[in-house]
Amino acid sequence: MAFSEIELKRIARDIEAFMAKHRPPPHLRSELDLVHRVVGQSVELFEIRPRWDSPQELIELAIAKTTFVKTKRLWKIYWMRADLRWHAYQPLPSVRSFEAFLTEVQKDPYHCFFG
Repeated sequence: MAFSEIELKRIARDIEAFMAKHRPPPHLRSELDLVHRVVGQSVELFEIRPRWDSPQELIELAIAKTTFVKTKRLWKIYWMRADLRWHAYQPLPSVRSFEAFLTEVQKDPYHCFFG
């Protein structure tokens, strides 16, 4: 089940604040940008940049993902490993709020999200 309109507005508000701190300056965004997408009950953060050997082609590099588990009222946190699969973020597998997810991604104490 997808998010309600109210939930989507809260997510958009929090993502806007996060992006304001972390997106590159406007003049660099054609070379590197930070974006998000909502898919079902998940929110994904990823980078978009030109492919190194074909600059006209853009590629996505996953950073972080969170999935809301409605029955438990938890947000599960995932990170993309080198095998290109989402893995549970073991230091903190879930949080109580979307804001807490963004805070953990921002802190990135184990360098799982931004390297």
